[in-house]
Amino acid sequence: MTGFATVTDLELAGGPVRLYTAGDKEREPVLLLHGAMLDTVELLWHRVLPALARTHRVYAIDLPKHGGSRPWQRTVDQELCELLVEQLLDHLEVERISLVGHSMGGGIAIGYSLHHPERVSRAVFSAPGGIGARRPMQLGTWLALRAPGLLRASSRYLANSATAIRRSMVRGLAAGAAADDFDRIVELARAEAQAKSRHREKALDDWQILAYGPFGMRLDFLPELGRLEVPSLWLRGADDQLVGDREVRQAAAAAPGGRLAVISGAGHLLPLDQPAEFHRLTADFLAEGRP
Repeated sequence: MTGFATVTDLELAGGPVRLYTAGDKEREPVLLLHGAMLDTVELLWHRVLPALARTHRVYAIDLPKHGGSRPWQRTVDQELCELLVEQLLDHLEVERISLVGHSMGGGIAIGYSLHHPERVSRAVFSAPGGIGARRPMQLGTWLALRAPGLLRASSRYLANSATAIRRSMVRGLAAGAAADDFDRIVELARAEAQAKSRHREKALDDWQILAYGPFGMRLDFLPELGRLEVPSLWLRGADDQLVGDREVRQAAAAAPGGRLAVISGAGHLLPLDQPAEFHRLTADFLAEGRP
């Protein structure tokens, strides 16, 4: 990553944040927000970031308790993540920016776009979290998330099992072990698992845990999307097993002027499964907002 991006360590919203920057500073700015669990800037965006940097000033951050953004003592919920984005833009002296958020980062981007539309030019929500009233096995998942010690034990297990990490990546990527950069992806995921264990973090993010209620999701932006003032592109992998087709279609339809694109040959990890198509759709959409 350092071959094409500047890396800066900041203090924002009460904790350390690692910022990656690439592209000409005179170009339109865009902020990339990655997903949960073992995700980092270097893992998820390693193909998309340099491609976008050819036409944009690109910023990307390791979200709290990920990558270089450690250690964090605070609970990292939706409110804190939106505060983090706000303070980052103030630090960068950027008045308006386009957001590209994936999974958990997509949910963060939705909330920020709803609450601060004056600072968001356009938004790309890739397989976003934070949409939908219920999830499969809602009560069972809620109970498991609160089982004492389970998530920290899971974190230790992943840190000590290269086989488990590799198996997880094979299942998570549409092409499995044949995916481009597969060995590098596994290496980065394993390094992140070890960092989580070393810092005594849970296997799942606070954001994920707090989104769940026993009988329904506590974080669901679908009912609010009718007042979204930001032009939006909604992306989903055709084979995504985590974010439902119905929810993404409902979200795109509810958002005024929202647009939907389904990417074939991709599951949940769109920027890794189909980075070229992800970049093409994103870059074309962002270009529409240029003067």
